[in-house]
Amino acid sequence: MSRRGWWLFAAMGVIWGIPYLLIKVADGGVSPPVLVLARVSIGAALLLPVAIRRRELAPVLSRWRWVALFALVEIITPWLLLSEAETRLSSSLSGLLIASVPILVAVFGRLTGGQDRLNAVRWAGLLVGLAGVALLVVGGGAHGDAGQVAEVLLVAVCYATGPLVVARKLSDLPSLGVTAASLTLAAVVYAPIAALTWPSATPAPKVLAALAGLAVICTALAFLGFFALIAEAGPARASVITYVNPAVAVVLGVLVLGERLTVAMGVAFAAILGGSVLATRTGRPAAGYRSARRESPG
Repeated sequence: MSRRGWWLFAAMGVIWGIPYLLIKVADGGVSPPVLVLARVSIGAALLLPVAIRRRELAPVLSRWRWVALFALVEIITPWLLLSEAETRLSSSLSGLLIASVPILVAVFGRLTGGQDRLNAVRWAGLLVGLAGVALLVVGGGAHGDAGQVAEVLLVAVCYATGPLVVARKLSDLPSLGVTAASLTLAAVVYAPIAALTWPSATPAPKVLAALAGLAVICTALAFLGFFALIAEAGPARASVITYVNPAVAVVLGVLVLGERLTVAMGVAFAAILGGSVLATRTGRPAAGYRSARRESPG
């Protein structure tokens, strides 16, 4: 990659590793629906004018049903589940559970008629990665929070499904237009829900800062940066940030929030990371995975 490509790669590795920290902070002052509304509405307000100016929104509207499905599985459902889960789970554990996305992408791609062949190396990667997820669930410090762990795993399922929708139905549409439309739709969905749990007092400054960071940095700026990275380095290399984000989430959770990192969590992450590399190492990368992030911005 070029020097600009490496800078973009490093920036995206960090940017999409910090949402878990910011969600944990924001959860302390607002309800999950309000958190998600703030993120999607500000993100939409920033990206929608750019998409309109570039004339990337009009083509998206012709396939609004598939865009709505993408928004449902990539933004509307997972962002609420992740925010809800982090009211009890640590941000670092949540980030590590999301690290299973590449493994799920490989599995779902194959189950839904993808062309990638699962050879012995990829099967070994899938098994190792799934074993790491199992170890993380059992020994990751989430005892008594099975419901929240299930929510984060469902988030990973959503993040693995979104790229398939893009690959099969939206791959020829402008990425910025799809993102702006999806965020706008999510804002419309969450406005009445968030109104029911709107805070009675102004949240603390750190909560407001976390919400602003989620919306501006981890949503609007992140998507623009990721599109630039794809253009600079190619979709295959851009997707490798998925391996960096969980490590950033863990480091921030431990250093900033004082969260505990157990030996089991470390071993599980190594297994998930190694399994993901093996599971996606050979064969041509799935089109859906090339076209999407994690992603996942968290």
